[in-house]
Amino acid sequence: MSELPQPRHPENPAIEARPGAPAKTTYGCLWLLIVLIIAAGAIWWFGFRNKKSTATTQPAGRHGGGGGPVPVVAVPAHRGDMPVYLTGLGTAQALNTVIVHTRIDGQLMQVAYKEGQFVHQGDLLVQIDPRPYQAVLDQAKAQLAKDQSLLANAQLDLQRDKLAGEAIPAQQLDTQRATVDQDQAALKIDQAQIETAQLNITYCHITAPIAGWVGLRLVDVGNMVHATDSNGIVVITQTQPITVVITLPERDIPQLMDRMRTPPLPEVDAFQDQTKLASGHVLAVDNQVNTSSGTFQVKAIFDNKDNALFPNQYLDARVLVQIQKNVVIVPAAAVQHGPDSAFIYVVKPDNTVEIRNIGEGIEQGSNAVVASGIEPDEMCVTDGVDKLQAGTKVVVRSPAATQATTREAAEESTTGPSTRPAGSGHRHKKRNAE
Repeated sequence: MSELPQPRHPENPAIEARPGAPAKTTYGCLWLLIVLIIAAGAIWWFGFRNKKSTATTQPAGRHGGGGGPVPVVAVPAHRGDMPVYLTGLGTAQALNTVIVHTRIDGQLMQVAYKEGQFVHQGDLLVQIDPRPYQAVLDQAKAQLAKDQSLLANAQLDLQRDKLAGEAIPAQQLDTQRATVDQDQAALKIDQAQIETAQLNITYCHITAPIAGWVGLRLVDVGNMVHATDSNGIVVITQTQPITVVITLPERDIPQLMDRMRTPPLPEVDAFQDQTKLASGHVLAVDNQVNTSSGTFQVKAIFDNKDNALFPNQYLDARVLVQIQKNVVIVPAAAVQHGPDSAFIYVVKPDNTVEIRNIGEGIEQGSNAVVASGIEPDEMCVTDGVDKLQAGTKVVVRSPAATQATTREAAEESTTGPSTRPAGSGHRHKKRNAE
């Protein structure tokens, strides 16, 4: 039997198709499916392992966990007195400020003070050229002498006319009397001119009207000064004592006014950058509220013997209005707020924490008053509360140790690892491990 001809490749007749061979496209799809299955399995496997590792190494959250005791900082509550302050911004103001002007015109001949000097009342500040006014004084004195002679002569003539009796007409006698009166009035004018000239000479010597600090010089020697000058010659501020005007919110009015009714006047402390500068007392309370800001002003006075306060200086001020006696005081950081009430995490003797609902009192600075719920000497957690729940086991650290650790971390971050001596990293690791 003769063999049948084999089918040829449709594109290349030289290639013969083998019967029963699977198509090339089928093999490609199969391999692609196998690769996708293997890749999906690998992705699932590694993802599962990472999630499991994360769950194992993740520290316990707010509700605790199996990671061992939680380190916290705790401070004991104590019983004491809590001062109540009203706080606000203040501006120092000189008790008296004088812009010294000249009362006369002239050339400035001398400046007798030094800039920034403390002067007493009556001390010489500057001197204006007195020679023009001295000349006017001499002229007025000469005129006075002349008019005195004329008056003396007129008085003699009047005496002669009186002695002559009826031999002198009455009109002549009246005229002589008027001449005497005119000469007497001229003397008064001359005397007034003399006093004016003397006063102008006095004004050439300008003295300090009050005791205080002299500012920077406004006019130099040799310049002409005038009574109409607006700037003046120098400024003197009285800073001993000194006042501070404090701005407080209007909600503090009842508390402050109630305190003002009971002597002595409320004490006031002035601060700058949390540094206490001076202590004084309230001098006066303003009589109205600023409707645009809802605030009112209080003026306090300070002795300022050390000149710690300067005019126009911005300050933080607090007014003592009350002292609560024998109350339980805790750090303000220990007080937490829930949806229903405030509470504190208290460390029990077995080093577990307990949640105590408290009655809140006033909060002043870093301390707070607890009206109920806490007794003195009970340890209140101030740091690390985000990892606590009732019954959590804790390790209590002192605030001093926490501050030291924070300070070391800050120094390390500032210095950098490149500036530490060799081997210091191993010492840090050993200390952390301990």
